[in-house]
Amino acid sequence: MSVQERKERERAGRERLIVATARELAEQQGWDAVTTRRLAERIEYSQPVLYSHFRGKREIIGAVALEGAAEMATALRAATSAVASDAPSAADGPRTRVTALARAYLDFAERNPAVYDAMFRLDGGLAFAHEDTPEPLKDAFAALLENLDEVAGDGVHPGLFTEVFWAALHGLATLTRARRLPPEDTERRVALLVERLPVL
Repeated sequence: MSVQERKERERAGRERLIVATARELAEQQGWDAVTTRRLAERIEYSQPVLYSHFRGKREIIGAVALEGAAEMATALRAATSAVASDAPSAADGPRTRVTALARAYLDFAERNPAVYDAMFRLDGGLAFAHEDTPEPLKDAFAALLENLDEVAGDGVHPGLFTEVFWAALHGLATLTRARRLPPEDTERRVALLVERLPVL
């Protein structure tokens, strides 16, 4: 391994450590607790070293959001693949897959509240629905679209339908977490949402 390759590997390792530490601290104590000073103390690097990787908290939030988007895409695809491998009947296939998709989305949001906030509530400097949108965000949306395009209904643009369905899931996730909706009714809400899809 060349000196340059070793330096690049060390730099990538430091970046992963910074992101993992920020994520852990945010999940434990909230994003207000994530400061460059506290991160530098936890990872035992100086603040200038931290700033050599990220210009500030906003970029760190963005890095956590990208990591979370990749994880969410994987979780959504795993949930829908598991349902598909169970070989449901043709009539139940779309409904079962969309239900699994919704459950996986809500489960991800519940298990990773700080990451979810980084993805959808906080300013991480990331562009959404734009040609500059980073690939992990595009892929997370694609993981939704892959299972919703066939249920959008006649004359309905699948991308717009996916945006509306995503907005509904986001509303359920954030309102339940904020205790505006009772969590014990989550399954009934998912069933109600899926039952109202135009084509199943």
